[in-house]
Amino acid sequence: MDLRGLGLLYNAAVRFIDESVEKGFGDKIAICYRDELIHYNELQEKVNQTGNMLRELGYKLEDRLLMVCHDTPEFIYSFFGAIKIGAVPIPVNTMMKPSDYEYFLNNSRAKGLIIHEDIWEKIEVYKERFCFLKDIIIIPDSESEQSGTHLNFLQLMNRASKKLDAAMTNKDDQAFWLFSSGSTGNPKGVIHLQHDMEYAFSTYAKKILHISEEDRCLSASKLFFAYGLGGGMYFPLGAGASTVLVKERATPEAMFQAIETYKPTIFFGVPTLYGAMIDYVSRTGKQFDLSSLRVCVSAGEALPKAFYRKWKEMYNVDILDGIGSTEALHIFLSNRIGDVKAGSSGKVVPGYEAKIVDEMGRELPPNEMGDLLIRGDSIAHGYWNLHEQNKKKFVGEWLHTGDKYYKDEEGYFWYCGRSDDMLKVGGIWVSPVEVENCLLQHENVLEAAVVSVQNENNLVIPKAYVVLKDRTPSKEMEDELKNFVKQQLAHYKYPRIIEFIDELPKTATGKIQRFKLRELLKSNSAQ
Repeated sequence: MDLRGLGLLYNAAVRFIDESVEKGFGDKIAICYRDELIHYNELQEKVNQTGNMLRELGYKLEDRLLMVCHDTPEFIYSFFGAIKIGAVPIPVNTMMKPSDYEYFLNNSRAKGLIIHEDIWEKIEVYKERFCFLKDIIIIPDSESEQSGTHLNFLQLMNRASKKLDAAMTNKDDQAFWLFSSGSTGNPKGVIHLQHDMEYAFSTYAKKILHISEEDRCLSASKLFFAYGLGGGMYFPLGAGASTVLVKERATPEAMFQAIETYKPTIFFGVPTLYGAMIDYVSRTGKQFDLSSLRVCVSAGEALPKAFYRKWKEMYNVDILDGIGSTEALHIFLSNRIGDVKAGSSGKVVPGYEAKIVDEMGRELPPNEMGDLLIRGDSIAHGYWNLHEQNKKKFVGEWLHTGDKYYKDEEGYFWYCGRSDDMLKVGGIWVSPVEVENCLLQHENVLEAAVVSVQNENNLVIPKAYVVLKDRTPSKEMEDELKNFVKQQLAHYKYPRIIEFIDELPKTATGKIQRFKLRELLKSNSAQ
């Protein structure tokens, strides 16, 4: 897509909010949230009020604001309100531990924090350690509630003007950041530009999903993820369609209820959720009406063939499996409506290019496994303050995805694993180093190594190999260690399996050789 015709000035909030009103969608529903129906006219006013609120607090071009927000309308108001004044919103995971938010705030040097009240209550004890933070803006549970000594988002927003002129930004200005985990265990700030959402919308949403103003989207993936940000926000808003927001955790019950209540036409899920929904129906015998859906999407990890076939059998709707990344913003390989090869990641999304190369950078022929590289104009500007990693990840126009793939003769891409030790659990990246460091804090653990293992549905779960200090391995100790990790880290990171071992394989310099543990897993499974 040629974005040069957009002119000197370009602001993503104008494109995704104001232009929908100008096109005549003002009286159309933009957001469904619980019993609220928010129309485009009201959405535009709330975005403008949020932008004015931030301007009145002193925020200017390129000032950064960390967002720790549930999937509520305030997320969208904050995100686009900040972008409209040229500030840079940084949505982050709401499921993290307090120390993680200390890292996000200090690493990004954000001046402002927009945060839901229930999350702030958990991290307030750390506030003296937030080195650059100026304003704490609390989103309370209701408009009548006070925010103590901090700023009340709803009260300040409602007092602000509903008219707002966009900042003089252009298509290559910073628009927002997202944090992506890395093999070192420290999340990386991924810098996205004003035009990136437009490009992802015009390629994947328009050319693969054929999204239109008649659609209604529901994303189980939360808005702070790149995948959810598209499916749950800027895809529907870019088309003049509607989005359904669900604040609660995406359980099978919650998703079935949301589909029956709001009648979405496009559903964005992850493989573990599809499997859990299929299992829920099988266990309970309950039947659900999913006839409103015209297409389902899956990303985050490879979708098992069995899940695709069972879902298709149950609801007669395709799940389009694909792959994207935080760095690329959204999906760049995907199956198509009416063209699904179960188990594959599909073909290249129009507007992107992909190639598979060997360790020397030479492109490989069909059916040979190598490193997947992609090219397209939604790829991030780079990582924040990570010079060496930028040189390795962003090479000219190409992004090294870190994934191993092969392409068959028909152009379908097949996932073979990661190039590093990162795990993707339930569609969310998990660093083995972080889990290992947590286990090592337990008084009875001498050494630990975490690798991925596939469950009965070929989905990735973390497995920990643990060397104990003078303790006899037992089921009780295994449960104790699992609970210990759950208390220290986000729940999804805990090892589902723990195997006690006498000694971990190491290099001559003492570095743990995870690849040998993976080889051990393969040899055990082959027996």
